[in-house]
Amino acid sequence: MYARTALESIRLFHDELTALRRDLHAHPELGFEEVRTSGIVAGALEALGIEVHRGIGKTGVVGVIRGKHCDSGRMIGLRADMDALPMGEDNTFAHKSSKSGLMHACGHDGHTTVLIGAARYLSQSRNFNGTAVLIFQPAEEGTGGAQAMMDDGLFEMFPCDAIYALHNWPGLKPGMIGVNPGPMMAAADRFEIVIEGRGGHGAHPYQTIDPVTVTGHLITALQSIVSRNVNPLDSAVVSIGAMQAGNPDAMSVIPGTARLVGTVRTFRKTVQELIESRMNQLATSIAGAFGAKATIKYERLFPATINTPQHANLVADIATELIGKENVVRDLTPSMGSEDFSVMLQQKPGAYFRLGQGGAEEGCVLHNPRFDFNDAVIPLGSAMFCALAERGMPLNE
Repeated sequence: MYARTALESIRLFHDELTALRRDLHAHPELGFEEVRTSGIVAGALEALGIEVHRGIGKTGVVGVIRGKHCDSGRMIGLRADMDALPMGEDNTFAHKSSKSGLMHACGHDGHTTVLIGAARYLSQSRNFNGTAVLIFQPAEEGTGGAQAMMDDGLFEMFPCDAIYALHNWPGLKPGMIGVNPGPMMAAADRFEIVIEGRGGHGAHPYQTIDPVTVTGHLITALQSIVSRNVNPLDSAVVSIGAMQAGNPDAMSVIPGTARLVGTVRTFRKTVQELIESRMNQLATSIAGAFGAKATIKYERLFPATINTPQHANLVADIATELIGKENVVRDLTPSMGSEDFSVMLQQKPGAYFRLGQGGAEEGCVLHNPRFDFNDAVIPLGSAMFCALAERGMPLNE
């Protein structure tokens, strides 16, 4: 009942939320630089009479809404990310980015707006017994905003019993919700391999140890890890994103060093450890076979995003009530992308789910210069957050 009431109520101020979302889209800010964005968020919450905490995780904002009763002691966290990407926008609509080289190409402008919509309804209705904690997180795009908020004492100040987050998903039609009771996103690791050889004249390669030749062999070998060492029933990706060696204007110079940079994506820790181990073995052995030396730096950036079944099933149940079981995917295929909400889920039970927005068929996909958040799905996202708070902290228990 509460879920449908929330959806109907939020639709009444849908136009205001749309205007807000488009304003945020037009003024993107990078991670830990969301000064304008966090100011707008804090101002919107304060205008609703919500208790506001600024500066958690540098530019993070937390809003606190207490229900009609709080004797349950329960606390539910609802999280949205705020940062944009360092890329140019190809759209021509009126609310396109006003900043060259910056763009909301992942829909965080929409996520922020969705949570503000939920804040407005929850602050007015307060149909729950406990405390709703609205977490507006900075710097999700690879710079560790979730960890920064936790390092600043997020869960010490607000000891949530469960946390939830959503992300728009172009691969699902508008008005659909997707979730999985286990893995949702992969772990993201970064590796850098430096090959040290001996440079020299390109006409006399026998006097050198050519790091480019070593790197060529290594690139091929690294691609064998997933196909020949990882169990085919496990998902894993090894991708080399950059190779640097020499100077394009110096055709007859064999460089002294070469560098590979890439990413590894996995769901299981044992697979992650296997890939790191094999990468070290291959790089060291291949470089050594040519008389070169390999130095490897392997960084585990973000763990896999793993939902707890109880909370993922609650997401699916609420979505079924709101939009019908035909519009709910309970076993959504996990993505090999990563999400730093994962570090919060390592500390607290909860769930990360997808808000269908469509657009994939037309090429409107995440991190694309033509991307734009679908404003039509804002009320559903907001209502999902509201229902998760109300269902997780019921008044009648």
